[in-house]
Amino acid sequence: MALERQQIPVLDVHATPLRVSELVAELSSFVAEGSTRTVLGHNLHSVTLALSDDAFRRLYEESDVVLLDGAPVLWLWGRTGNADGPVMDYRLGSTDWLPALDQVQGLERIAVIGAGAEANAGAVRRLKEIVPGTRVSGFPGEGWGSALEDAAVAWLHREQPQLVLIGLGMPLQEQVLQRRLNDMPPAVYCAVGGAIEQLAGVQKLAPRWLGRMGLEWAWRLLLHPRRVAYRVLGEPWVLLWLLAARRLKTKP
Repeated sequence: MALERQQIPVLDVHATPLRVSELVAELSSFVAEGSTRTVLGHNLHSVTLALSDDAFRRLYEESDVVLLDGAPVLWLWGRTGNADGPVMDYRLGSTDWLPALDQVQGLERIAVIGAGAEANAGAVRRLKEIVPGTRVSGFPGEGWGSALEDAAVAWLHREQPQLVLIGLGMPLQEQVLQRRLNDMPPAVYCAVGGAIEQLAGVQKLAPRWLGRMGLEWAWRLLLHPRRVAYRVLGEPWVLLWLLAARRLKTKP
């Protein structure tokens, strides 16, 4: 049965709000089922891409789970009054739920795709600690291109994982899913962005209290100004323009 989609007010996108325990239950169900599933997350960056790229939007619309990642997206959804308890419990960035993978029933094989060799190996080690006894294998994503993408797909067929964490950054990881999902072996494919580097300790994770205040963007801007300046300071204006243009187009 498909999870209930809920509209995010103002942003014209939908998500499947879940708390950690609920996501764990869904992942357990997906693993037991053994078919291909996708888990994505919505933040303002993904919303901007969804409103400007039809293929990107279609991937999100067809995904099995779309988590509430960014704080602004979460707060707007919170206005619907559909939260059962504290709204912040529904904010699930990748690093909020990856530590709970040990609770996923039947999970025995995990694949990690993305980041440089050192970070990828560090994330593999960390996941082995989180889920003892599980076979965790890694495929670095540095220098990603068509040849490496083909090699990654072939590697997945050899590994036959049940859960695949793809951390190639947005929108590359989503583009890979668009292009190759039908070529990949059945598994639960999760787009996790920079969580691979964060699991490995290569990228410092913002204190969770900052995330609960919606100030994680400030932490990232402070640590990586060149990497995130446009997304934090420029892209919101692009999003506002896209939303305004959609309103004008649908206005009678």
